[in-house]
Amino acid sequence: MSSIVLNTDLPLRPFIRGKVRDTYELGDDLLMVATDRLSAFDVVLPTGIPDKGRVLNMLAAFWFTQTASIVPNHVLEVITDCARLGHYFPAEQPPPTYLAERAVVVKKAKRLPVECVVRGYLAGSGWAEYRKSGTVCGLTLPTGLTESQELPEPIFTPTSKADTGHDLPLTRQELADLVGTEMSHLLEETSVTVYNFCRRYALTRGFIIADTKMEFGLDNDRLIMIDELLTPDSSRFWDIEKYEAGRPQDSFDKQPVRDWLDSSGWNKEPPGPALPPEVTASTALRYRQAYERLTGKSLA
Repeated sequence: MSSIVLNTDLPLRPFIRGKVRDTYELGDDLLMVATDRLSAFDVVLPTGIPDKGRVLNMLAAFWFTQTASIVPNHVLEVITDCARLGHYFPAEQPPPTYLAERAVVVKKAKRLPVECVVRGYLAGSGWAEYRKSGTVCGLTLPTGLTESQELPEPIFTPTSKADTGHDLPLTRQELADLVGTEMSHLLEETSVTVYNFCRRYALTRGFIIADTKMEFGLDNDRLIMIDELLTPDSSRFWDIEKYEAGRPQDSFDKQPVRDWLDSSGWNKEPPGPALPPEVTASTALRYRQAYERLTGKSLA
């Protein structure tokens, strides 16, 4: 298991620092590095999850390859050999070895200010809203559904993309006002197609993908997928052998962290508390298992 990487300080021009990823200018392209930072309830916690960044980067790269025939993406090269980045770094400060499997060279794109959420099952905030009003993000669903139940068909529930704070649900009209009617239709069609393709594959690996979120950008007016795709940070993965509608499911993500935070008494305002070792280890194991089961590869 590699050491925990919470922050990067590369001798490159910074582009943006997100909750989990640090991105740098790399000539005409970008170098995106997935750290081991963990965000919960929109707060970055002081405790990192070992190898989380490697899982996110390599699993996203796997899915980008799988879905490239559906929609192009921003990936130019997944960095597995740091020496390939040497000419971008000064001789006295070569690329750090931790970049291997954490970093990816990507195209610059004009990011669309939308998170494209697709839900195939009734869970999380969707279930909470349905219990109150019979809707999910304003969409009316059939009566009598239970928690974690598969929906009659996947639903598209886009949100705003907030740099800070919470993302907010968007109606179809609000999405059209934001990106244009034609683009709004294309985002919905593409997102649902990608979700359906990937969830059929995941079933062959023993996983249900309950829901996921995607991001898109424009590359010379061509729609491409950016950021990450179908990782434990952006999706709910459930073990098909343990699945049972009518109750919460055990997810392969940061569920142990959420559970501990809920019971800790934390008010969910910054700063977040440090995680105990057993919660960190349990979460790291879930991330690794998701990667290894979905890809059929081990994370050395």
